[in-house]
Amino acid sequence: MDWLMDGSAWLGALFVFFMRVLDMTCDTLRVLFVVRGKKKLSWVLGFIQSSVFVIAISQVLTHLSNPLTVIGYASGFATGNVVGMYIEEYLAIGHTSIRVVSSHLGALVAEKLREGGFAVTEIPARGKDGSVTVLNISVRRKDVDRVDTIILEADPEAFVTTEDLRPLRRGFWRS
Repeated sequence: MDWLMDGSAWLGALFVFFMRVLDMTCDTLRVLFVVRGKKKLSWVLGFIQSSVFVIAISQVLTHLSNPLTVIGYASGFATGNVVGMYIEEYLAIGHTSIRVVSSHLGALVAEKLREGGFAVTEIPARGKDGSVTVLNISVRRKDVDRVDTIILEADPEAFVTTEDLRPLRRGFWRS
């Protein structure tokens, strides 16, 4: 229990914690960029992530008698995942497909979205309770909240789903 009072044990644990936060932040972002096809950025993040990982794990293995380094390692791992997610969410890189199912106000929703500068494809369909309008909108991820606000204002009862996508070619993308 002497390690609890040892300042260097705490500094070592903090070092491992911050290295692991950096490692897992890079790893989380790298995986998300791999999925989006960003090769160069994925390579850079992978290089940084693996280098930092080697340093962090070597510190843990060198100081196995200090349980604080294991705690720093585990808590840095968990924290780094969340930090990476926050950063990726903030950057909002990529595109999203939004699907709207509206029972009665599909044309109005489409009109409001077009007024906002978004391309919309309207599809007449039949749902559980009768005719509905299905709207497909492809937008940059940074525009999702704005599109959602327009939809909510035009039809608060609309059913809305999203999914990430990788554009292949052509189409209208708001600048």
